[in-house]
Amino acid sequence: MSDRSILYRGLGAIGLILVSVILILPSVLDPVPSWLSFVEENKVGLGLDLQGGTHLILSVDVDEAVRSYVDVNAEQLRRDLRDEDVRSPRVRRTGDIVATVSVPEEFAGTLQQVLEERFPYFESQESRVEDGRAIRDLALIEAEIQRIHQSAVEQSLETIRNRIDQLGVAEPVIQRQGLKDILVQLPGIQDPDRAKALIGRTAVLEFKMVRDPIGAPYASGDQPLPAGTEVLYELVKGELGERARGPALLIESRTLMTGDVITDARVRPGELPNSRIVSIDMNSRGARLFEEITGSSVNRQLAIILDDTIYSAPRIQERIPGGRAIITGAFTAEEARDLAIVLRTGALPAPVSIAEERTVGPTLGADSIRQGFQSFVVGGVLVLIFMVIYYKFAGVLADMALVLNVVFLVAMLAALGATLTLPGIAGIVLTLGMAVDANVLINERIREELRLGKTARAAVEAGYERALPAILDSNITSFLSGIILFQFGSGPIKGFAVTLCIGLASSVFTAVVLTRLVYDYRLSRGRMETVSI
Repeated sequence: MSDRSILYRGLGAIGLILVSVILILPSVLDPVPSWLSFVEENKVGLGLDLQGGTHLILSVDVDEAVRSYVDVNAEQLRRDLRDEDVRSPRVRRTGDIVATVSVPEEFAGTLQQVLEERFPYFESQESRVEDGRAIRDLALIEAEIQRIHQSAVEQSLETIRNRIDQLGVAEPVIQRQGLKDILVQLPGIQDPDRAKALIGRTAVLEFKMVRDPIGAPYASGDQPLPAGTEVLYELVKGELGERARGPALLIESRTLMTGDVITDARVRPGELPNSRIVSIDMNSRGARLFEEITGSSVNRQLAIILDDTIYSAPRIQERIPGGRAIITGAFTAEEARDLAIVLRTGALPAPVSIAEERTVGPTLGADSIRQGFQSFVVGGVLVLIFMVIYYKFAGVLADMALVLNVVFLVAMLAALGATLTLPGIAGIVLTLGMAVDANVLINERIREELRLGKTARAAVEAGYERALPAILDSNITSFLSGIILFQFGSGPIKGFAVTLCIGLASSVFTAVVLTRLVYDYRLSRGRMETVSI
């Protein structure tokens, strides 16, 4: 082996070690020195089982998403038929996936044309004529139902991720689990009630006109509800400053505008001391709609409704251009901030419910860290001592490889911004075992060659050459198993798989490349007449 080759490999190894140490420092130093600011973000985060926090499994009501989809399309079909000058079209949802449409019999052809051109995802179940009206029962096709299910979960996942990002949780785990569930892990969050309220809030914002500000007779049933109306309750502040249900208002059921036009929502001080309002900005379509609504309804009350609760019902004094409105209510600063977050990140496409909930306290997390670290240190020290006693100088080299293996593994986790969990620690411990196995294979092969009377150089070369196939075979099969675990496993299993795969690659490099570099250097200098093994 030439001196130039040994020099280049040695410089490369030293450079790799230095880079690894620099990557590790932000994870162990607090605060991080200014000269390490360029790698400050490269930290190994602690998972929920180590840091403590909140674990939730949310179930998305995909069936409600389908029903909402049918409602929206039923309303759109009614508008399209009116645009085609069809008189008195009637469209309503009559089942989870079924809508019934009726038009005067002479417009049956127009109805057929509109359905074929604009609603291909509905299929006709039954057609009939009753009292001079053509009636059709329409059902969503199966492919569209599956698409809605998929879309509802994916949109919910993205909306929840956006809300949690704005909540400021470090290293959250948010991923799909199964067909309609979402796994949410929030390390460091010890207030699960606020997290659940923020995550699971449907946040359906609607603007509707107030028909009668005195809705109590309708709420109590003393008077029948007029057609096309509903009773909702206004939000007020109670005697102790808490939010409470206020008076009932009779509201027109027709939604004039929804929250999908909102582009921004911010918390601002209210007129009263310590009060808060939420200011919302709308896109161009929303600004145009809002101006039309306010312009045609001067001196009427406009109810701003969130999740079937009236937050405010201001009286319209004049046409309001510009696409800006405010939501008042009995808000604390935190409630106003959370409301702004859900409005800014959009409404959930379907309700979500808590299917499973666990809160891991910081004490349990600290115990897990201590126990995991103790098991790692005790096991590692025993292995290091055994290797030195049994293999002498070769054992020292193996110990060096083990230590560098851990350094490279942690550095790679930091570079990837990975989160360390208890299964991840288990993966590191297993990696150390695989690394020891590789060094044992090499040392035993060298011993065999020395017993055959070969020189130190020949024994080292033959030992590495004969051990390499067995090392690669065991590590490659384990690496492939780790890839499968990462591909199909959930959160903790993925953490185990990541540390296992990185550790296996690192162990092969340290055992085969770095220890061989030391042997080659000593042999090139004539300092090794025999191998201390």
